[in-house]
Amino acid sequence: MDTEGWAVNVPRGYRVGDWRVGKPIATGSWASVYLGVRDGEGATRAALKFLPTGTVTRRQLKYFVDMTQREIRLHSRLQHSRLIRLRETLVVDDTENPELDGACVLVMDLAERSLADLIRAGGAVPDAPRLITEICEGLAYMHAEGWVHGDLKPNNVLVMADGSVRLADFGLTTEIDGTHGYLPPMGSVDHVPPERWNEPVSERGHAVRVSADVWALGVTACQLLTGHLPFSAPTARARYVAAAEYAAGDRPLTLPVSLPEAWRSWVSECLTPDARLRPSAARQLYRARVLAGTVEVSPRRTGTRTAGAIAGALLVLAGVSGAGMVDSSVADPYGRWLRSDSDIPPEYRALIVEAGTMCDDPGLSPALIAGILKAESNFDAGLSDVAKNEYGLARWTPSVLQYYLPTERRGVILTPPLSPEDTIPAVGRYMCVRLPLLAGVPGDPGLLGAAAFRSSDDVIRKENGIPERFRPFVERVRKYRAQYEP
Repeated sequence: MDTEGWAVNVPRGYRVGDWRVGKPIATGSWASVYLGVRDGEGATRAALKFLPTGTVTRRQLKYFVDMTQREIRLHSRLQHSRLIRLRETLVVDDTENPELDGACVLVMDLAERSLADLIRAGGAVPDAPRLITEICEGLAYMHAEGWVHGDLKPNNVLVMADGSVRLADFGLTTEIDGTHGYLPPMGSVDHVPPERWNEPVSERGHAVRVSADVWALGVTACQLLTGHLPFSAPTARARYVAAAEYAAGDRPLTLPVSLPEAWRSWVSECLTPDARLRPSAARQLYRARVLAGTVEVSPRRTGTRTAGAIAGALLVLAGVSGAGMVDSSVADPYGRWLRSDSDIPPEYRALIVEAGTMCDDPGLSPALIAGILKAESNFDAGLSDVAKNEYGLARWTPSVLQYYLPTERRGVILTPPLSPEDTIPAVGRYMCVRLPLLAGVPGDPGLLGAAAFRSSDDVIRKENGIPERFRPFVERVRKYRAQYEP
C-alpha cells in the first residue's frame, strides 16, 4: 500500500520499543496506523498508531498533543470489552529522523477491519442488529462514566477477529463537566448533529453533550442496516444542509426505504431534532437488544412513561382534587405496583412508582426501588452520614447525585438535606443507565442493580456477580422487595 500523503509515513521494518513496523493499515488526517510485530516465541501482533510531531505547524502540534492526551486519559480511566484496549504508549527517540523523532505511538489491540469497510461492500451489513447492540454497550458505558466519544462513526468502530466490535479513536473524547464537555471545532459532517455547529466557540471549544453521540449512533445504525446515510445527497455539504433543514423543521425525515420497519422508530428517535429529547444510549441499548432478539420485553409494562404522565395518571386514579383531598372510596392507586399494607410511607409511594417504571429494563420495579430505600435508610429522608458524605433516603453523595437529576438540572450539586423529590427518581434514572451495562452478568437483574447502586456496575462486572462484601445489603433488598411486591 502506498503511504505517500499519510499523516505519518513510517517505513516497514522500522523499530519502536520492542515492536517492528509491518504493513500500513489506515490513516486519518492526524494519525496513521501500522501493523506492529513483536518477535519472539509466539510472535505478538498489535496496531501501532503514530501521531506526528516533526512535520506539523506549532498550531497543529497543539491540537495533536491535546487529542493524544485525550485518548491516553480515556484509556487510563476506562476499561470495557467494547472499547479498544491500549497496551502501552511509546515515544520515538530518533534524532536522525526529524519527521518521526518525538512522535507518540499508541500500541493497541489489532482489529481485522472497521465498520466502514463492511459498509463499503454495499447493502445491509450482515448481523447489523448485533453490531448496533455492541456499539450501544460501549457508548452506554462511556456515558455512564461521564465521557462523550465525540467522533462516533463507522471508521471509528473496529471489528475484531471474533466478529465483535470495539469503539476506537478517542482523540475527540471529552469528560462531562456538569451537563457537557468541550471539543475543538472538528468532526465528521455526516455524523455530527446540526446543533453542534450552532454552539458558540469558547476558549475551550464547542460545548458537546452525550446527545451528540446518540445522533451519530442513529446515523451509523442507518448505515449498517441499509448501506446508506439517513440524509441523501451527493456531497457531505449537501447532506449537512438537509440535516440542518430537518432539524429546523423545514423538511421531514425521509429514511431509506430499505430500513427495516422494526428499526425505523429506533433510528428516528436517535435523530430527534431537539437534543434534549433524544433517548439515552442505555435506553437505546435495551431497545436494540429487544429488536435483536436477545432479551424479551417485560410483560409488566408496555412502554416508558414520562414522570409527568405517571404522576397525572396516578392523581386521576387517586381522585385527587385541587385541594389535595383523596376520595377514600377509590382503591389504592399504587396497589398495582406496591403492597397496600406495607411500611412504605404513603407520601413516597408515587415517587417510588415513578422511579420504578422509568424504563423497561429487566429487574427494575417499584418494589425494587422501595427495597433499596428501606435497606439504605429505613425510609429516613433526613438521614445525614457526614463521615461518608451520604444523605437522604437513598444515601446519595451530592457529587454523584448531580448526574442523575432531570436533564434541565443535571450538573447541579445539591446541598443537604436532600429532598425525596430529588433522591427517589434519581435511583430510577441510575437503574435505567446501569442495568443495561450488567446484561450478561449471572444473577437476578434487580439485585445486581442494587449491588451496583451500593458499589458500581464496574465492580459487579469484574466480579461477574455480587461480591461477598455486598451480599448482606443485597439480601436485605431481596427480602424487602418480596415484602413490597403486590
